[in-house]
Amino acid sequence: MENLKVFSCSEAADGFTKEVCDSLGIEVGKISRMKFKNDNTFIQLLETVREKDVYFIQTTTPPVNERVMELLIAIDAAKRASAKRITVILPYFMYSRSDKKDQPRVPITAKLMAEVIEAAGASRVISCDLHNAAIQGYFNINCDRLSAQNLLQAYFKEKNFEDMVIVATDAGSTKKAYKYSKFFGCPMAMIDKRRDGNDDRAIATTIIGDVKDKTSVVFDDEIDTAGSMIETANILKEFGAKEIYAGCTHGVLSGPAIERIKNSPFKEVVITNTIPLPKEKELPQIKVLSIAPLFAEAIRRLNENKAMGDLFGQFC
Repeated sequence: MENLKVFSCSEAADGFTKEVCDSLGIEVGKISRMKFKNDNTFIQLLETVREKDVYFIQTTTPPVNERVMELLIAIDAAKRASAKRITVILPYFMYSRSDKKDQPRVPITAKLMAEVIEAAGASRVISCDLHNAAIQGYFNINCDRLSAQNLLQAYFKEKNFEDMVIVATDAGSTKKAYKYSKFFGCPMAMIDKRRDGNDDRAIATTIIGDVKDKTSVVFDDEIDTAGSMIETANILKEFGAKEIYAGCTHGVLSGPAIERIKNSPFKEVVITNTIPLPKEKELPQIKVLSIAPLFAEAIRRLNENKAMGDLFGQFC
């Protein structure tokens, strides 16, 4: 690897960035971050990036809008310091659920985020398991979408469940559930659920398929308030599921999510560290897998001009 610099945009991203750099065998780039008394953010790169291959890692922990500004300011700093290429690493893409105009007079904020990142001077964006794959098309620069699919599959394969059934949380996730069931060589089932407008709570009404006395595993791209997941778990329990697991890329876990999971029928909820899990949200039921080595490999291949196709997963 040559002329490579990897920086963390915020304190929230420091842990993930160090994992990535440890995997690459390099030091984390030196950067200074502060706030003036008027609440304005100031960022300075403390080492030269002229004609370097620069990577900025940012995690979208609250306050999300502050994380966005830190990222944009860091990109601008590198651009004005004559970086050769600026790649943004967003393990979880901010505002990804605002990806379409599905109501009158609403924004497409995911598209806006793509435009401002590009306008700031980014050459490329790497994210993971976007809420909607079409978000890649919001960029006029390259946007690579990695997948936690192999990581989650490997974890659950080691458990060697003999009576496993993959459960789709709704009709929209049946394609993904089918591919997981094909990998594990097990049957699948589907939850019929309805969501009312902007309400985070989804109502599960019935189940299609057999889950009685089986180990049910639910895969999804993210868990936010956990309303959908808990409703799914409750109906699986009602229909006689023996044990219930969840596998998810992004553990947003906002609002009542932790309390809901704590009191839920889930035996284990498996997430990755695309969003850092703070100490106050840790539960015995929550298992965190590190996806940092996957991002490190993506950086390595980009820097060495090697193909990245097999990192994207079959769901892309």
